[in-house]
Amino acid sequence: MGMEFVDLFNQWASSYDDTVAGKDPEYREVFEGYDEMLARLAELSVSPVMEFGVGTANLTRKVIDQNKVVLGIEPSSEMRRIAKVKCPEAAIYDGNFLDYPKLLTPIRSIISSFAFHHLTTSEKVEAIQSFRNRLENDGKVVFIDTIFKNEEHKQQLIISAEKQGFLNLAQDLQEEYYPFLEELREMFVLNGFEVNFEQLNKYAWLIQAEKGEG
Repeated sequence: MGMEFVDLFNQWASSYDDTVAGKDPEYREVFEGYDEMLARLAELSVSPVMEFGVGTANLTRKVIDQNKVVLGIEPSSEMRRIAKVKCPEAAIYDGNFLDYPKLLTPIRSIISSFAFHHLTTSEKVEAIQSFRNRLENDGKVVFIDTIFKNEEHKQQLIISAEKQGFLNLAQDLQEEYYPFLEELREMFVLNGFEVNFEQLNKYAWLIQAEKGEG
């Protein structure tokens, strides 16, 4: 599961907060409104919360500050080290979307920010199936991530990045596993979720999926 990215995460850990704060012009539009987006995601979460891709615990911190219980999953040892310093109140474990400790705590919401795209299409399907099994009956998934509306939209974003000289971003858009909106909708619906999407900036979308009955 996206484990090919772990070395990158370890290298990126020390500068990640600067990137999401907009100090890297290449990724400024990707993370535009980052703090506000995370605040909204945290507000939508319901405790107890399971968070995948904790990173440097920016989202975790906001959820904990709302007096919610967070069980965090993060594959990068360097990210976990920073996260535990920033947010010692959270329980943070080594793992990823598909392989993590089997915890006994009931989970009412599963959250993630800018991490789900590290899964291939088949891995996303497997993860969503596991979300349904892990969540309580009234549970929900709340994610923020980059999504393409369709192939044309994907190509427009790649061309836009290239024209601005943002070659690393253009390469990311081509090589990472960002999903198409309708493809992602179908994955959730076929697994018994009611799902809706809301675009938050040029790249980022809010994904809310509620577990249905049965």
